[in-house]
Amino acid sequence: MQLNINGKSMQISVDDDTPLLWALRDGAGLTGTKYGCGVAQCGACTVWVDGQAIRSCVTPVSAVQGREITTIEAIENDPVGKKVVQAWVAHQVPQCGYCQSGQVMAATALLKQMPNPSDDQIEAAMINLCRCGTYNAVAAAVRDAAKA
Repeated sequence: MQLNINGKSMQISVDDDTPLLWALRDGAGLTGTKYGCGVAQCGACTVWVDGQAIRSCVTPVSAVQGREITTIEAIENDPVGKKVVQAWVAHQVPQCGYCQSGQVMAATALLKQMPNPSDDQIEAAMINLCRCGTYNAVAAAVRDAAKA
């Protein structure tokens, strides 16, 4: 199967019904996207497809063929993504770090759609789970990235 990942065309040998998450991790060797729950609830697997944040653990790879897939490995190529990563570092958001790639992908998607979100809009959009409870730091980093 031919996939366009992070601006590169890649040939990946997977079944059509394989979740995109596993095509990325096992087929393309891009391990920044994490498996968390497998039922699209936690958000650790968040990537972009054509600029929209999606849960890759429940998205069959056949549904994204011919579309632009962006993973955490390429997020700093996006100017908004670069600002988000800088804010994440400045606020020392990660603790264990497991959920952070999905959090960064979701935050960047939010700021690309809504450059100056209110606190309520940040809370509504940033629904990825964090077992370390870094939600206040996440919100602060999103606010700072919006100002940058």
